[in-house]
Amino acid sequence: METKEKRPYDDCLIDLHLHLDGSLSVETVRALAALQGEMLADDDETIRSRLSVSEGCRDLPEYLDKFVYPLSFLQTAEQLEACTRLLKEDLQRRGLLYAELRFAPQSHGQRGLSQEEAVQAVLRGSARCALPTGVILCCMRGVGNEEQNRETVRLAKKYLGKGVCALDIAGAEGLFPTADYEELFAFAASLGVPFTIHAGEGDGPESVRAALAFGARRIGHGVRSVEDPALLRDLAARGTPLELCPTSNLHTGMFPDYASFPLRALLDAGVTVTLNSDNMAVSHTSVGEELRHVEAACGLTGEEIRRLLLNAADAAFADAETKTWLRGRIEAALP
Repeated sequence: METKEKRPYDDCLIDLHLHLDGSLSVETVRALAALQGEMLADDDETIRSRLSVSEGCRDLPEYLDKFVYPLSFLQTAEQLEACTRLLKEDLQRRGLLYAELRFAPQSHGQRGLSQEEAVQAVLRGSARCALPTGVILCCMRGVGNEEQNRETVRLAKKYLGKGVCALDIAGAEGLFPTADYEELFAFAASLGVPFTIHAGEGDGPESVRAALAFGARRIGHGVRSVEDPALLRDLAARGTPLELCPTSNLHTGMFPDYASFPLRALLDAGVTVTLNSDNMAVSHTSVGEELRHVEAACGLTGEEIRRLLLNAADAAFADAETKTWLRGRIEAALP
């Protein structure tokens, strides 16, 4: 891990939007392959090129292509358990206080693993590292997977408070609009399962409006809310947090550079925002790196960075005791 000049916030970081399958390091891939008796012949740079987008990536197809390779190493319970533990240990070394890891149980059945077995494996792996963590189960946008999505909701309910903290839906938002999933999230709400929704990334403000109407407690990305001033006012009034992930938005072509990322506009509109990594390996970043990028490009003050971190503590799908502890650590580090 590259050594960076230490910042006051480096020991009080929180990442609320972090995909398990998009955050495998080269070392983790080798370890997961070895669990299946496979020794990878590729050198580290070749493996890294299959996990991470190129520096010049500016489109969604290249970005999404980077999930195929790591998913091939996450198809057994043993691999999922090990991957979760290794990722949490990495986060701990990076100074995180708390994280929420998300994954889609239905994406790990290529070798016959059931969704429940996948969930159980991730929870076992999480329990093997002391870093406070919640697990978010992702449904997937698409065609013909309605029952699989309902099964994910049922599992979120079954394991809620036992390691699972919330539900989400991910996938091609532009092709499969958020509004199409009203029934799914009504089902989640009927079971008392809290949820965030990927919205306002691949689709426009109408996607965020649908997520809010469903009762989403947070919005994954939500950055295209800036296109609708009325929506910004609504978000500010509700206090619904956005899970911003600047680098991945650059890689998918939403913005040309960090200076163009509309963090300042969202802050000035009074919207509650948090900063997150999204996919640590695919975008070769971390939540600490995200803060560094926007601190410089958006001219953030120390108080604004403190507010971003406190927003994350307040927005976490965690119990009151954990949130109080997180706030205390942040306030001590950034008085």
